[in-house]
Amino acid sequence: MRAVLCKQFGPPEDLSLVELEDPVPGPHEILVDVKAASVTFPDTLMLEDKYQFKADLPYVPGGEVAGVVAALGDEVDNVELGARVLCPLGSVGGYAELAVTRASAARVLPDAVEFADATGLLYAHGTTYYGLKHRGDLQEGETLLVLGAGGHVGLSAVELGKLMGARVIAAASTEEKLDLCRERGADETINYAKENLKERAKELTDGAGVDVVYDVVGGDYAEQSLRAIGWGGRFLVIGFTAGIPSIPLNLTLLKSCQIIGVFYGAMTARQPDLANEIAEDLLRWVANGRLRPHISARYGLEEASDALRSLIDRKAIGKIVIEP
Repeated sequence: MRAVLCKQFGPPEDLSLVELEDPVPGPHEILVDVKAASVTFPDTLMLEDKYQFKADLPYVPGGEVAGVVAALGDEVDNVELGARVLCPLGSVGGYAELAVTRASAARVLPDAVEFADATGLLYAHGTTYYGLKHRGDLQEGETLLVLGAGGHVGLSAVELGKLMGARVIAAASTEEKLDLCRERGADETINYAKENLKERAKELTDGAGVDVVYDVVGGDYAEQSLRAIGWGGRFLVIGFTAGIPSIPLNLTLLKSCQIIGVFYGAMTARQPDLANEIAEDLLRWVANGRLRPHISARYGLEEASDALRSLIDRKAIGKIVIEP
């Protein structure tokens, strides 16, 4: 099979497209003929050995794929040969023509769900739905401020926030990204490269502040958005694309607000029933048209370096996929 291989930690330009032996599924595993693999920010961090999960060299990047079951290992009874599936792989193995994963992790796709729409759904929309509903308790009519709204995960918060009945304020660094946010349902937008995030968010809420902050970015924007939160608000910690922030904890006292961590990956292992519920809801919404993830670019395996570079350089908008 063809696969993208990381032989040493470094920039994506160091990746190689190689021929590897076809993997063989072991007991309780399945082999997937990969039709689409999501390209994510953690993939870029792992390349430079900066992610919380360390990969053993050499490795194939990619943590989530959609495709067709090509072979079954022993003692597999939850999926059939030829089934269309969505599969989290953990952190590695996706940028290839074939991938092996635990059969228990596979989600059978409804016929109406395309492979490219499915891949990355658990990583982005799964994280977001878990965060907004189960951690942030977002209610219909509340105001949601989304930082990094032009990226894959941020845009999923715009989409799901609207689906859940919230008023959504999308914050991003370029007008191109904000245009897409408006297309995907954002009620208001903030260009934090040009506008003061706290002051503009306060203006858009008549001084009351927002109810929920969904922060993918971190860095200096975290404190600004926390200062824009209203009484009893919830600040959801999702990621740190701009760096890990230092936040004055006295703000939580003054606003009687909460800072809440959202670790979707760990939740899936600790609360598998909840993970199943979230996956079923998301796939049903995609199948019936209530949710349609935005795909901004599609790449082949030979273009994996370009796909990752677009994320690193903050040029990617929404979801990007590799289609082997």
